[in-house]
Amino acid sequence: MNYSKDSIINELIQIGKRLGLKNYTPGYSGNLSARYNDSIIITTSGSSNGYLSKNDLVEMDFNAKSLEDGKKPSSEKFLHVEFYKKRPDINYIIHVHCAGLSAFAAANKDLMPPYMAENVFYFGGIPLAKYAMPSSEELVKNTAVFFDKYDAILMANHGVIIGSATLEDAYQKLEIAEEYAKTVIFARMLGGAVALSEEETNKVLALRN
Repeated sequence: MNYSKDSIINELIQIGKRLGLKNYTPGYSGNLSARYNDSIIITTSGSSNGYLSKNDLVEMDFNAKSLEDGKKPSSEKFLHVEFYKKRPDINYIIHVHCAGLSAFAAANKDLMPPYMAENVFYFGGIPLAKYAMPSSEELVKNTAVFFDKYDAILMANHGVIIGSATLEDAYQKLEIAEEYAKTVIFARMLGGAVALSEEETNKVLALRN
């Protein structure tokens, strides 16, 4: 990307505030990052996304090694590195524990069924990665199997990770996914969500091309 380091840091700080206002990233949960030339800018370990300052962001290389003395990258750094490596089109990543999507993660249920045309159009589906200890190599492995095909992935008993070419698009897609998760929960309270037919789903998918 042809953005300055300061402008990227400011972008991440501002989106962190928006995530905080939505209560998508309570307390110290979650992390944010951006591709920056041949490195990555990521939130530091122990930072709070809703209250970020410049000191809460650190530049690291693609081996997840900090390039700034005294600053420790987020414990989920390898998850971000792998997403960027698998997807050259991804420039920003948001990982949060918002309530609706995290409810599906806690229930070990994906959001693959095509209940709403909007979700099919933006995501195709939102798969569920098998549980592994947060920040572990196994978590990266379990989640990375979906990186090639999907922009949003649920992580069992954990949260959600979303990547996009722009930070604004990643944020907007998170909002869409979170509201979709809540809609499905409400629909099930009313007796069950009804999926689109294969023909209807394919018509929506064709609009993505």
